[in-house]
Amino acid sequence: MNLLIIAPCLLSPFYVYRGPKEKEYKTAEELRKLFAQLGDEWQVLAYPCPEYELIGWPRPPMSREAYMHLGMVEKAKTIADFIGRVLTEEMPEKVVFLGVRGSPTCGVFHTSSSDPESYPYKAVQEFFYLSKEERLKRSKELVMEQNFRLVQMPGILFEILMARFPEAVYVEFDKEDIEDSIERVKEALWN
Repeated sequence: MNLLIIAPCLLSPFYVYRGPKEKEYKTAEELRKLFAQLGDEWQVLAYPCPEYELIGWPRPPMSREAYMHLGMVEKAKTIADFIGRVLTEEMPEKVVFLGVRGSPTCGVFHTSSSDPESYPYKAVQEFFYLSKEERLKRSKELVMEQNFRLVQMPGILFEILMARFPEAVYVEFDKEDIEDSIERVKEALWN
């Protein structure tokens, strides 16, 4: 058996912090098509969403540093422990981790960064009461106000996973480039 371990928002776009947009729906659709081709030798594990586990849904956009400020490292370690237990018990021949480009927790090679001291943490409560349209608008504002930057480093969970499971294959899915991302996943699965 081989095991594909995937960020849950790639399969179910409703986990995305602000709610799904067209790119999330398209990502899930294309991955479902790909998974239909996997065959019996592959199993798929969608681990619990670290951001949902820590804050819930909906939630404002936050950087890696803001999540660290709120205690994400401990939540990520718990999820990594769960994944480690699955790997120990199932002993897959091949393990592929699929994360999300730019995610503060599930970014593989790229994550979001900002100053955690200037982040308006009260937005966490405010987002719960906003409609989808209001969340989309406020999300854009927060990203601009907080000067979020894409930086070359893993998200919080993937930093832990890469240290614990260095022999695995790691793939980053870019929702802004779905076609190329699907090709990278195929290459990781079948090569």
